[in-house]
This record gives sequence, C-alpha cells and structure tokens, in this order.
Amino acid sequence: MDITDRSLTSATESLCPDCLQRIPAQRVVQGEDVYLVKRCPEHGEYRTLVWHGSPLWDSWVRPTIPTPPRECYTPVVKGCPFDCGLCAEHYKTTCTALLEVTQRCNLNCRFCFANAGTELDEPSLGIIEGWYKKVLAASGPVNIQLSGGEPTLRNDLPEIVKLGRELGFHFIQINTNGLRLAEDCLFLSRLQKAGLSSVFLQFDGTEDQVYRAIRGRNLLDIKVKAIENCAEYGIGVVLVPTLIPGINTDNIGGIVKFALDNHPAVRGVHFQPVSYFGRIPQEPLDRDRITLPEVIQAIEEQTGGLIKAANLKPHNGRCSFSGSFTRRADGSIKPIVNNSCCEGLERADELAKKTRTFVARQWSGADSFKVRNSTTDTGDSWDNLIQQLKTYAFSLSGMAFQDVWNLDLERLKNCCIHVVSPEGKLIPFCAYNLTAKNGHSIYRRGR
Repeated sequence: MDITDRSLTSATESLCPDCLQRIPAQRVVQGEDVYLVKRCPEHGEYRTLVWHGSPLWDSWVRPTIPTPPRECYTPVVKGCPFDCGLCAEHYKTTCTALLEVTQRCNLNCRFCFANAGTELDEPSLGIIEGWYKKVLAASGPVNIQLSGGEPTLRNDLPEIVKLGRELGFHFIQINTNGLRLAEDCLFLSRLQKAGLSSVFLQFDGTEDQVYRAIRGRNLLDIKVKAIENCAEYGIGVVLVPTLIPGINTDNIGGIVKFALDNHPAVRGVHFQPVSYFGRIPQEPLDRDRITLPEVIQAIEEQTGGLIKAANLKPHNGRCSFSGSFTRRADGSIKPIVNNSCCEGLERADELAKKTRTFVARQWSGADSFKVRNSTTDTGDSWDNLIQQLKTYAFSLSGMAFQDVWNLDLERLKNCCIHVVSPEGKLIPFCAYNLTAKNGHSIYRRGR
C-alpha cells in the first residue's frame, strides 16, 4: 500500500509481531477495506486487513464511557498490554471469566488457543475456589466459562460447577469438544445436577472433511450425539465454529441451518474467525483471514436471506456482533429488534452487564424443550407464554479475537472476556493468548 493511497481514520497502538515492542499504529481505510498499519524501528512495516465490506467500518461502532474494575490486581508500570491483572487503565469490567481447569486434551487440533497438552498439572478445587473469589472481588457474579484443554477430562468437573454455583455464579458454561458428552451420559447427568447452564460446543462444520482438516479426524457423528445427549438433560448447546478461509467459510449457512434444525436444543451459533497464535513462521496474508463483515454477509447469502445482515448488530464495538431471533412453528425466523443498542454513550460496566444478561438468557437451556403448542392447547397462562419465548429463542453472534498482527490496544482495553491466570489475575483473552511469530507469549505458560 503506497503511503499516498492512505486515508487515516484514527491512530492507536499495537505490538511488533517479531519483538513484541509497543509501537504506534494507524487504522487506514481504502475503499471498503480497513487495514491496521504499523512500523517497528527494528523489524519494519506490517499491514493487516481488519475489516472488509459492509457494514462499513464507520457505521459499526458502540462508544462507551470507561469504567475500571472495582478491584485491580496489578499496578500500571509498563502500560498496556504488559500490566494486565486487571489494571486501573482497563476500560471495562468482566462479562465472562474463563477458568482453565486443565491443559490435558483428547484431540490434537491444528488451531488451539490454549496450547493444550503442554502442561499436565491441574489446579486443585482449593485453587479454583480462590480463582472464583478473585473474580467475585473484581467484577461480581459474572458469567463463568470452564475451559482447558478439554475440561471434561476432569472427573471432578461437576464439583467445580457446583462450587461456582454455591459461591453465587448464576451462569456456568463448559467449553468442550463434546467427545465425552457424546459417550458418558452419567457424567452429563452429574453436570446437569451440579447446575451447568450451557455447553459451548466446538462445531466447525456439517461435513467430516472440515473436521479432518482442522481437528485431524472425523467428528460430525460425535458432535450430533453430544447435542442429542445434552437435549435429554435440558442443557443448552451453543455451536462454536472456528472459521478458516478455504476450509469451512463456504459452510457458514449450512452451520446456521443445522443449528435451526436442531433447535431448541441448540440455542444459537457463535462464530469465531481464525486468529493466529503460536509459532507462525510467515505473516498470515489477507486471504488467510475472514473479517466480521464477511461473516455477516455470508450468513445472509448462504441462508438464502433467512437471516438478514441488517439484524446483526455490534455487541462489543468492532470486536463482535449479535442478533436475537424467535423461531416460529413453521420454521421461519423473526428478529427481536433492539433499537437501544447504538444510541449514544453508555457506561462500559452497564454494557458488560447487558452482555452477561444476553449470554445467560440466550444460551441457557430452556426449563423444558417440550412446551405446550399454543395452536392446540387452550392454556395461555403468562408462564406458558414466557416459557415459549425462552424455548424458541435463537441467537447468532461472532467474536473476532485479535492476534499479534491485528492487535489494536484500544480494542484490547475494551475487552470484557478475561482469562483467570494461574496466579489469579484477570487477563483479557487476546492478551493472554497473544504470541510473537516465534511463539513467545507474554502471559501464557509453556510458550
């Protein structure tokens, strides 16, 4: 990109992919494309596509008034992103706290946020209780996601869920590949009795060739069985595809249709465009990425207009989108319109609270997936109407996590998804998983 061809939209800061030095960066618009452009004094210039197509960059914004955490665990010394804990300069409190309860895994995936399998020591229930209490002190009873590695490899996972519920966390979800849930109904029953709210199910496509490419083996039948078992116990399932150009981006509509076919057990789909962590010898090219506008347009085009792009709105600034819908008896989809999402400035803690409420409402399993049919049942009690609304709710959302090439520190300061580190500090997800191109990490052990 020639410098004379640039139209500067705004300035920010980022990191050098080689040395992780903090350097100035610019968000540069070129037609419908927006690039993050930065130059390291030692390693030269980097240019990464961060936005492509419609909705346009300038229309996709959700300004907030910063509200630091109620309790900070690190002082500001080096500046963002080197003082995470959280520090007093972070703009937003926690909406979801992610606890990694194991690094063991029963898959060897090509793409893995957690660098699973590198460290086999597992935190005790006492340590996990301390993590829960740290989250409560910093942000209150936020949503909890138990992750790993593969958390279902811990036989005491139900006890971890129960502990969180007893401490006051109302929404607890597990992030899983579904292998154990597909074969161990007794374990699933224990999770349900412990108070598990939701399953965040790795689900990359509706064809086994996708799983062979990303996960190394055929998995579709296992995913389907896991969903069926969760439905038996009334546990809501959210499908979570990692979107990788050339592998499954032409299956976006197929994934949405699969989710609707398996609704109400499947509560929605949460798309995650691929991010590049770990050892990356060469800079990812623009064709190796899919941006949020491309995901949104693909949803409309590949569902034949069943889901309209206009019904998917910014949820956490330019990091994410979401849309709420009701699925009718005839299979049609009705959007639930929220006109308040983009009106004026909003306190960051209020937005984080709304995010927590949206996730808990949309992703939890209905009390019963078999409600009375209003066309055949004269019972029209308020409780039944509310139950029908909850049961037939369906959500679509997406989150664009940042890697070292497209890292925008202004966006990072607005992150409300925080990983609890082994030391009990709260680290924004993208900072915790961030690596230089040689694989070196700022925060994650084993890198």
